[in-house]
Amino acid sequence: MKAKAFDTLVFKRILKYTKPYQWRFNSVIGFAISLSVFAALRPYLLKQTVDGYIKTHDSHGLLLYITLMGVVLLLEVFSQFYFVLWANWLGQDIVKDIRVKLFQHMLSFKMKYYDNAPVGQLVTRSVSDIEQIAKIFSQGLFMILSDLMKMFVVLIFMFYMNWKLTWIVIVAMPVLVFFTRIFQRKMQVAFEDVRNQVAHMNTFVQERVTGMKIVQLFNREAIEAEKFSEINDKHRKAWIKTILYNSIFFPIADIISSLTLGFVVLYGGINILHGDHFTTFGDLFSYTMFIGMLFNPLRQIADKFNEMQMGMIAANRVFDIIDTQDQIQDTGTIEAPKFEGNILFNNVHFSYIDDEEIIKGISLEVKAGETVAIVGSTGAGKSTIINLLNRFYEINSGTICIDGNSIKEYSLSSIRKQIAVVLQDVFLFADTILNNITLHDSDITKEEVITAAKKIGVHEFIMSLPDNYDYNVKERGVMLSSGQRQLIAFLRAYMSNPSILILDEATSSIDTHSEELIQKATETITQGRTSIVIAHRLATIINADKIVVMDKGLIVEQGSHLELVGKENGYYKKLYDSQFVVEGIVE
Repeated sequence: MKAKAFDTLVFKRILKYTKPYQWRFNSVIGFAISLSVFAALRPYLLKQTVDGYIKTHDSHGLLLYITLMGVVLLLEVFSQFYFVLWANWLGQDIVKDIRVKLFQHMLSFKMKYYDNAPVGQLVTRSVSDIEQIAKIFSQGLFMILSDLMKMFVVLIFMFYMNWKLTWIVIVAMPVLVFFTRIFQRKMQVAFEDVRNQVAHMNTFVQERVTGMKIVQLFNREAIEAEKFSEINDKHRKAWIKTILYNSIFFPIADIISSLTLGFVVLYGGINILHGDHFTTFGDLFSYTMFIGMLFNPLRQIADKFNEMQMGMIAANRVFDIIDTQDQIQDTGTIEAPKFEGNILFNNVHFSYIDDEEIIKGISLEVKAGETVAIVGSTGAGKSTIINLLNRFYEINSGTICIDGNSIKEYSLSSIRKQIAVVLQDVFLFADTILNNITLHDSDITKEEVITAAKKIGVHEFIMSLPDNYDYNVKERGVMLSSGQRQLIAFLRAYMSNPSILILDEATSSIDTHSEELIQKATETITQGRTSIVIAHRLATIINADKIVVMDKGLIVEQGSHLELVGKENGYYKKLYDSQFVVEGIVE
């Protein structure tokens, strides 16, 4: 959607964020007014000095007025200092509030939102776009307001001093306004293109850096470099447009200003030479300053308006995210301190994309304290069950109950506090092992973490690392192997003391030693709680109380290992034979 030249609704919405800082907002306006008065007063005092004291050789009066001009200059500097300081301070406070609101809003989105939203684009919105909003106040709104007031006060002084010379300036102003308006429109389009290209570049770089291993494994460096070069070239061209428009406009503005000054000096000089006492040498001296004060703000207003426009475009993008209502409806009122762990899926249907069902009416019961394994081919819907139980996605129809109550009747925090998940692809933050385990929960002490680590058998591994529990694993845990990351994830899940534990492919793609440690950890953390284990490797789930076999979104078999393996031509038996019988022959 193309941004408006000035979106009043967006602007009013931004101004609402100034309410907590109303006193500072009003103070900035007050300093802007005083700044305009003091700035216009200096040329007027210069006229009085030239006509009243230099021309008459009055040294005493000259010294007095020079001192007065110095005082006015100091007051102007004082006003300028606080005006700039508080305007920027206000802008930073406002973007802080907007950034916090945006991030909190993003935390509540469904997983489906993140399935479709490019991460790089969200980062751009959360960081650089919001920072651009600050410029609405630091370089846009207040600067424009100050310039307009300065121009208004300057015109009052100019008309008061010499209305004939002032009309020459007034005639020239519409010409500058005309070019300023054309410049502003061109720059508005150019800046919108710049923001789009920045978002595209951020998205591309973020994805390639995150997936650098794939890029290098498949020898895609040259291809990705070429793609980046194309994106970078579009970004460069977008900025060149803004440079071109600036290169054209500002020389034109300087020419108009210089010509106006020339006509004023010419007309005023002719009047003086012809003995017209209405125009004085003091007028010519002061008007050389007045024209600069009048034309420079008028010229710069276009540039400042563009800064403001960029901030408005950025704000519009940020508000689009804030206005997005894609949250799971957290209307549940039950705050269960602890689940017993009875889980029931009753005729549940679900689809990520409309009319493409992933879960096709499954019904499943898991009793408290049971360990239930779910197996099946890739895409059968195993991991989707986890997403639905945690309410990361909403089901299309059917019901999911925990301890006899629909999960919609529980608050989201009540559900997620008591369900711990260990994923195959473990995510670790660029932080210490201890903080990745506790997730900065101040209620969990280091001693409790060490005790738990010893209990599930991972303490020795952690102590073998440099700095032990204070070892920084870097971004996404790259300093650890996949097996080590899994062990940290097991300990993290164990420390949350969940009522329901879910292990999603937690033992795949790891070495034998790590698998032994994970098996021990699994036995420990599944004791006394309901556990759902999703696995391709059937060796890890043979002792489960119940095994559920899924295929294409349906439950095709369920029972114990012995029951299922005894079914001739059964789905589970085929999986079992392919993994164990064939491997036994090879060995």
